[in-house]
Amino acid sequence: MTLALAAIVFGLALLVWSADRFVEGAASAARHFGMPALLIGMVIVGFGTSAPEMVVSALAAVQGNPGIALGNAYGSNITNIALILGLTALLKPITVQSQVLRKELPVLVAITALSVWLLWDGSLARAEGLVLLCVFGALMGWTIFQGVRHKSDHLGEEVDRELQDRSMPLGRSLTWLVVGLLLLIASSRLLVWGAVEVARSMGVSDLVIGLTIIAVGTSLPELAASIIATRKGEHDIALGNILGSNMFNTLAVVGIAASISPLAVAPEVMTRDMLTMSALTLSLFVFGYRARGPGVINRVEGALLLASYAAYTAYLVSTVFLA
Repeated sequence: MTLALAAIVFGLALLVWSADRFVEGAASAARHFGMPALLIGMVIVGFGTSAPEMVVSALAAVQGNPGIALGNAYGSNITNIALILGLTALLKPITVQSQVLRKELPVLVAITALSVWLLWDGSLARAEGLVLLCVFGALMGWTIFQGVRHKSDHLGEEVDRELQDRSMPLGRSLTWLVVGLLLLIASSRLLVWGAVEVARSMGVSDLVIGLTIIAVGTSLPELAASIIATRKGEHDIALGNILGSNMFNTLAVVGIAASISPLAVAPEVMTRDMLTMSALTLSLFVFGYRARGPGVINRVEGALLLASYAAYTAYLVSTVFLA
C-alpha cells in the first residue's frame, strides 16, 4: 500500500513534468519548421496538455482497467471545467474574445451529446471507439482549416508571444520532445500500477480512483497553463486549453482506449459522471458564449463552478465510505 501510494505521487509528479517538456519541445520544433502560431496553440498545445490522459487511459485499457480509462477521461473533463476554469475565473474573469474558440463552444456540447449516446447501452465497442476517432479527425481538419483562414487571431498572437519568450535551438527542441514522450509513457505505467494497487487495497473501484486522484493529477498541466495565461491577460490560451483538452479527452482519449479494448461502462458513469460532465459543459456554453461581442466568465460564475466541483467530489467520497 505504501509503495503504491509512493508510485502515485512520484508518477503524477513525473507525468506533469514530462508533459511540460513534451509540449515545450513540440511547440518549439513546430515553430522551427514554420508551423503557424495559431495552429501550434490549437493543435500541439491541445494535444500536449492531454497527453497524460491519453497515455494513462490507453495503458489502463491494455491492462483491462476500463474504470481508470473512462474515469480519467471524464473526470479530467469535470476537473477542467469545474475546478480549473472555476479557479481561474475566480482569480480573474475570463474574456472570450477569439472567434475560433467561440465557435468551438457549441461543438463541445455536440461532442458531449455524442458520447452520451454511444455509452447509453452500457458499453463502448471498438467500432464506437473508431467512430469517436473519426469524429476527432474531422474536427482536427476543421480546426486546421479555421486556423488557416483566421490568420489574425488573439489566440495566435498570444501563442506567438509565448513561443518567442521560450525559444530554443532545434536540437534541444527535438531532445525534449523525445525525452518528454518516453517519460510520459514510463510515468503513466507507474501511475496506473499504483492506482490499481490502492484501489484493490482499499476496496474502492478503479472508476472512483480514475475520477479523483488520476483525473486531478493528469489535469495539472491545464491548471498551470490556464492560471499563468490568465494572470498574463492571455484569456484565449486559458480557455483554449480547456476546450481543446475536453474535446481531446472525449473523442481521442476514450476513442483510443475503446479501440484497444472494448470498455464496459458502469451504470454510475451515466447517472452520475456523464450527467455532471454534460451539465458543466452546458454551463460553460451559457457562461462563455455571447451572440454579439466578447463573452465573460466572471468571478460569480467561477465560484459556482468551484462549488459544483466540491459537491461532486464530496459525493464521490461519500459513496466510498458508505459503500
